[in-house]
Formats: sequence, C-alpha cells, structure tokens
Amino acid sequence: MKICIYGAGAIGGLMAAKLAAKGDTEVTVIARGPHLAAMQASGLKLISDGQESITRPRCVATAEEAGPQDYVLITLKAHSLPGVARQMQPLLGPQTTIVSAVNGIPWWYFYKLPGPYEDRRVASVDPDGALWEALHPSRVLGCIIYPAADVPEPGVVNHTYGDRFSLGEPDGSRSERAGALSAALVAAGFKAPVRPKIRDEIWVKLWGNLAFNPLSALTGATLDVITGEGELRAVCRAMMLEAQAIAEALGTRFAIDVDKRIAGGAEVGAHKTSMLQDLERGRPMEIDALLGVIVELSELVDQPAPTCRTVLALLRTRARLAGCY
Repeated sequence: MKICIYGAGAIGGLMAAKLAAKGDTEVTVIARGPHLAAMQASGLKLISDGQESITRPRCVATAEEAGPQDYVLITLKAHSLPGVARQMQPLLGPQTTIVSAVNGIPWWYFYKLPGPYEDRRVASVDPDGALWEALHPSRVLGCIIYPAADVPEPGVVNHTYGDRFSLGEPDGSRSERAGALSAALVAAGFKAPVRPKIRDEIWVKLWGNLAFNPLSALTGATLDVITGEGELRAVCRAMMLEAQAIAEALGTRFAIDVDKRIAGGAEVGAHKTSMLQDLERGRPMEIDALLGVIVELSELVDQPAPTCRTVLALLRTRARLAGCY
C-alpha cells in the first residue's frame, strides 16, 4: 500500500510516524521549509506517551517527486487546500483515494447527500468550485481527526492526546477502500472505525471547533478556560446550539448533547487550539471552514445564528489586525 500524507505538520506527522514504524506500507510525506529539511536530514521524531521514536518515511517537497499513490491523506489547514489542489494531480492515479482529513465542513459535503441540496458546492470553502473539479468527491473518503499534536521544532511531532481517526464514505457504504485504510491505521496503533454516517461525526467534531477555536483566538484562553464555568462557556454553548439547529435542518443527528461535547473539549485540558497557535505565529486561520460556513449554511436552511455571526465578525477583524486573514 502506498500512502502519501500531504501537509505533514503535527497531525500528518503523527500519522506518518506511526504508519512508517509499522513498516508494511510505503509512506511518503510532502512538507516544506525547515520541517522538511529536518526530516530529510535526521528523520521524523515522534514524542508520545513519554517515549521518543525516530522513523524515516520518504520526505519530498512536491507531488511530482512522490508520484501516484493508493491513498492521499490531506492534513492541511482548510484554507490552504484551494491553493494546492492543482499541484496534487501527480499523486492521483486512476484508483487513488483522497482521504479528506481537513477540519470543518469539507468541499464534498453535499456529494451524494440525499435531498434538495445534493451536489451543492460549499462556497465558504470552495468559492469557485475548483476543489470539486480538481479533487472530485468520487475519490473522497472522509476522515475525522481527534488527536491533538504540535510541532515544537522542525522535524519533531509532540503527540499530546487521542488516537482515533474515524473514516466514512460520502454515501455511507462500507467500501473495500475504507476497510483497507482502516486496517492499516489500526495496525499502526490508531483506532480507525468506519462510520456509516460520517457527516454526523463531522458535525460533532465541528461542533466544538466552531466555538472553541474562535473564542480562543479572540481571548487567548486555553480549552480548560473556555469550557470552564463562566461567560466564555455561555458564549460557547450559544454558538453550539445555533449550529446544532442548522445541522439538524440538514439531516444530521447528534448522538450526544451540547454539554457532553463541551465536557469532551475540557478533557483535553490546558491546550491551545490550532487557531490560537496560528494567530500567535502570524499564520492564516481556518475561519471560513469552521465558522464562516456556519453562517453560510444558516442562510441556506433559514436558521438564525446571531451569536455565530457576531463572533465571526470579531474574529475576522482580529485576523485582519494581526495580518493573518
């Protein structure tokens, strides 16, 4: 099995390190800058559960160097994807599966979704339809990321929480390609269930991210503070309830309630969200995929989302002032 990880930062690096350590898959990572240089020179160091390990996946800078793959795991930030979709074409053979491990509502969300919105494009994440054309949803296998990790220095991934990557076909089927990737991830030490309703799980993950991430960027607070008792939790809860109404209007069903989802975020502890980390480093943030899309979908299904709208306006202003929007 040939697996390429496109965007081997924290989460991509975690997956690459564990898959490469297993040794029965051909793992290629595509990265850039000092992180790529460090991995090429000294291997990929993973720090997890107090243990350090070094693996040596194939590390390259371009899709041309990598060549066609069986699976391409996209672990980029959502806003980065439109700019590189065309560059990914050399990775795609006739049977290549694209594994969409990107936060937020994905470009393929409405593909094969029964009902009035089937095959609708999501303007917030794919404004001109370029992703739909370059990375056609027929190739896509959905993937939900639950682990938390960071890159403390080039070539090093620090894994702090979680080991689950849920998989699912857009049409809900239990396909051979989903089963094969699940088996490879399980062999590498992850939990990788194949879900029949992957969109429900997309929303449960997004449910927290659409509130936790923006509020952390606006306040500088870590997850334990946001999810604790007080005003931030109240704002967080209001945003999540607005999003729940939107999701349910699209056919999603939530297996847990809002307070249990907030408690799940609290379990991560004093963790800086990825959006706060990006802001502190002057990088673009995943604003539209996590929150802009909520406002877009609220208009689609005619569900009000006043708290989400207000936080989105504040977040965009904060990003512009910081020069990272």
